[in-house]
Amino acid sequence: MAGTTVSGIGSNIDTQAIVKSLVDSERAPKQTQINNQTLKATTSLSSIGKIQAALDAFRGAMDSMKTATTFSGLNGSSSDEKVATVSIGAGAAAGSFSLLVTKLATASKISTKVFADGASSVVNASGAPTKLSIKQGANTFDVSVPDGATLQQVRDSINSQYANQGLSANILTDANGSRMVLTSSTTGEDSDLILTGDSGLEIGTSVLATPQNAAYTLDGVSMVSKTNTIADAVSGITVKLTGVSPVPSGGGAATPATITVAASGSTLKSAVKGFVDTYNALIKAANAETQVTTNADGSVTSGALTGDASLRSLLSSVRTELNAMGGSGQMKSLAQFGVKTDQKTGALSIDDKLFDAAVATNAADINGIFSGDTGLLARMKSATDSFAQKNTGVFAARSASLTDSLNDLKKQQDSLDARMTSLQASLSAKYTAMDSLVARLRAQSDSIMTTLNALNNPKSD
Repeated sequence: MAGTTVSGIGSNIDTQAIVKSLVDSERAPKQTQINNQTLKATTSLSSIGKIQAALDAFRGAMDSMKTATTFSGLNGSSSDEKVATVSIGAGAAAGSFSLLVTKLATASKISTKVFADGASSVVNASGAPTKLSIKQGANTFDVSVPDGATLQQVRDSINSQYANQGLSANILTDANGSRMVLTSSTTGEDSDLILTGDSGLEIGTSVLATPQNAAYTLDGVSMVSKTNTIADAVSGITVKLTGVSPVPSGGGAATPATITVAASGSTLKSAVKGFVDTYNALIKAANAETQVTTNADGSVTSGALTGDASLRSLLSSVRTELNAMGGSGQMKSLAQFGVKTDQKTGALSIDDKLFDAAVATNAADINGIFSGDTGLLARMKSATDSFAQKNTGVFAARSASLTDSLNDLKKQQDSLDARMTSLQASLSAKYTAMDSLVARLRAQSDSIMTTLNALNNPKSD
């Protein structure tokens, strides 16, 4: 049968089975040790990787929440979002403002002359490259126009080079032909687009839109802005102008929009819930890697990081900061706002009734607990620094050590495989020699017995 090897032909002993049994017996103790250590190191490395990922997400969320303003408890709104929208930043204070928009900021738009052959019109037939320069204030955008270049190719070149700088080109086509229209995202006076150079495209241009400043009044004070996003008119408040204030259908003065910044319990609760969810995600990841499971047969299976000192230290650090007092208000802890800790899982939850009651009288205290250089968010980030550093952190060092261990185990496995291959070759040679010797001895024995049988049975005359 193909693929079958027969051994022990001379001795009628399966020498291959004997060799395999001896090699397996020699390999077993060391192989079991390597397998067990490899499984443990691989499982631990995977678990530490999951904790590192959860910790990175937690720290990233702390940074995001530090820069957000939701813990201030303030919410900005506009009575007419067709005129303006509002966002709150650091330094905002409660108040309301009357906003009347008379003019939006606009950008420059210009057009080339019409080319009768459409977008495929050759704009440079000079036999040599030319240059188109697009000027806007102190900026100049140069475009090389190769010999034989079409209007479409020039348009594509402008967009590929300068789209990320707010400059765009399009082609408009009608019965007369095609023209290239240039538009800028830069708004405000003195941002006019002007074409120069020697490409020929600068000849016969026309202005389609002249850039202008936004004009508005805020609480009766006339103001202008080069853009429609106003970030410095009122401290901590960014207003984005979206339209001109409407005029009543019967005529008369335009109706102003009201910009309001006020305390919002729902904004505060949403912010605190965001922190609770982020914290719980870290705790959930830690619990998953330390969980002890009772199997159907009553045996117990421990998580890869059950009892791990590094993970215990990390959790102790964040819980210490969570329970520390902070802020300068009357309420200095999350527990006073109804944030509770599950004694079994360590996860946080919000008691809505207690939270709403505390916010009704001490909303500003929440901001003091979370925000600032000594607030909970900053302290949480600082408390996890030594664990999360990319190269020198506690978990990074653990990962490096486990990786080294796995590399060493791989070397041990290669060495064991080589030694077992050598042992198998040596034993096979010995048993093959033994089998050959037995075969020869058996052949000699058969020859002798044949002779003796012949002597014991003489032929009759």
